[in-house]
Amino acid sequence: MNCVFCRIINGELPSYKIYEDDYTLAFLDIAKDVDGHTVVIPKKHVANIMECDSETIAHVAEAIRLISKHYVEDLGYDGVNILNASGEAAEQSVFHLHFHIIPRKDNDGMHTWPTLPGSKHSLEEMFELLKLN
Repeated sequence: MNCVFCRIINGELPSYKIYEDDYTLAFLDIAKDVDGHTVVIPKKHVANIMECDSETIAHVAEAIRLISKHYVEDLGYDGVNILNASGEAAEQSVFHLHFHIIPRKDNDGMHTWPTLPGSKHSLEEMFELLKLN
């Protein structure tokens, strides 16, 4: 397997580890696009959220919660953005499930929420299409 995140997990590539437990690993994103940009991954290789089992996603969610809480309560950040892309159409670039934590400060000037084009269908139409039966 030539998964860059699996290579980080296996110690084949260096990383700046922020958090690690038996199930998850969190490290600084090498893009250096914003201070504190953290990537959280399961140690078990799964491509995306749709392929992830309940136990694995629960461990990842708990790691995200712990890290986010640490950033806000211990380090003085005011909030976090948590971002994920699952699937090629969603612009996923590394096909190992991962979440980005972006630590935020009030009035930091960043706009990490996407600008979207607007709905083409009514809420009623989308409700009928999307609801789980």
